[in-house]
Amino acid sequence: MADLRINLAGIQSPNPFWLASAPPTNSGYQVQRAFETGWGGAVWKTLGNPILNVTSRFAAVSFNGQRVAGFNNIELISDRPLEVNLKEIYETKKKFPNHAIIASLMVEPKQEKWHEIVKKVEAVGVDGLELNFGCPHGMSERGMGSASGQVPALVEKQTYWAKEAATTPVIVKLTPNITDITATAEAAVNGGADAISMINTINSLAGVDIDTWNTIPHVAGKGAHGGYCGPAVKPIALHMVGDCARNAHINVPISGIGGISTWRDAVEFMLMGATGVQVCTAAMHHGFRIVEDMIEGLNNYLDEKGLASVMDIVGKSVPKYSDWSDLDLNYNIVAKINNDICINCNKCHIACEDTSHQCIDMLKDAAGNPILRVREEDCVGCNLCSIVCPVEGAIEMVELPRELPPMTWNERQAALGAACKIENVSN
Repeated sequence: MADLRINLAGIQSPNPFWLASAPPTNSGYQVQRAFETGWGGAVWKTLGNPILNVTSRFAAVSFNGQRVAGFNNIELISDRPLEVNLKEIYETKKKFPNHAIIASLMVEPKQEKWHEIVKKVEAVGVDGLELNFGCPHGMSERGMGSASGQVPALVEKQTYWAKEAATTPVIVKLTPNITDITATAEAAVNGGADAISMINTINSLAGVDIDTWNTIPHVAGKGAHGGYCGPAVKPIALHMVGDCARNAHINVPISGIGGISTWRDAVEFMLMGATGVQVCTAAMHHGFRIVEDMIEGLNNYLDEKGLASVMDIVGKSVPKYSDWSDLDLNYNIVAKINNDICINCNKCHIACEDTSHQCIDMLKDAAGNPILRVREEDCVGCNLCSIVCPVEGAIEMVELPRELPPMTWNERQAALGAACKIENVSN
């Protein structure tokens, strides 16, 4: 069996699966139950000045029969006294000394506030700190959460203040509610962050009740935007992790967050540069025992790949993640339809005819049976037909033999520029 232990900026963990700072890590009872089940670490629900929460506070988006495809919440940081949380952190760490306990922190953007809370939480034995610069609702009007996280200068300054007092590794949790997350990631690194975590939740409104006209959720007929997470946000999170991982100025480990529900999701995040992952919505949907499948699946995957350690996969796909201008313009694929297993639902034909490139013909074979055939000369290899096809293997995207050498957009533009110069000189 492969070694699942990770080291994220000096924080040791028996496996890469951590619970994210959220309702599942609200108390010592919950975190201890999670550790007993197999979770390698937990980021304690955000600590700060106790607040009041509202009811109701959760909502979900279901799609095509899948419950909780997306999850929305308007819950704030811990509403339990700081002293109670600190006592339970201390007790939990003593009981589980080999598991990672990270304290998520959020206070006013004042140097003395950061120094005060950092010293308090480190005194009870946490393994690291996570600065919450991402909460998109309910704290921004107080100058905290995403109000700080959307301003690189504030991210850098507050990270620096926390680092002034910290003796344990500092992770900065970034908001996705920004044009370019690498700007705030770089600011965190400049402020001394030992690692970054992403993504926090995305601004959202889960829905509107078309009978009552209330927002979902609502509090006595009033609603507010919340934070969106769950499987629906995974592609957004994966993109942002990849963008930071391939940025030479962001040379710190990444804790990946956002829609991770299975071991496969975790592998994708780690291949794209995350040293470990944090999970919330999936645990809220299915319970803590999902980690058992995650651990087993990851072990089997690493064994099949012949890898000795989970750390061997970290960042392996990052060199493959680039800009559009670096893609090969002369690479060609086309769709091939296997009529032996095609069920003639015609979804590929409809999708191609109505919304793509009209290159799938409806024909009949020698026996008069309906078949579908791709006109390769008109196919642009967009993948749409294979995406909408309900039968696995009925449509395959096949690479065509090369007729031209690889050429990127940048290379093409450079060649055109050189040709223009030669023409101008000759004229």
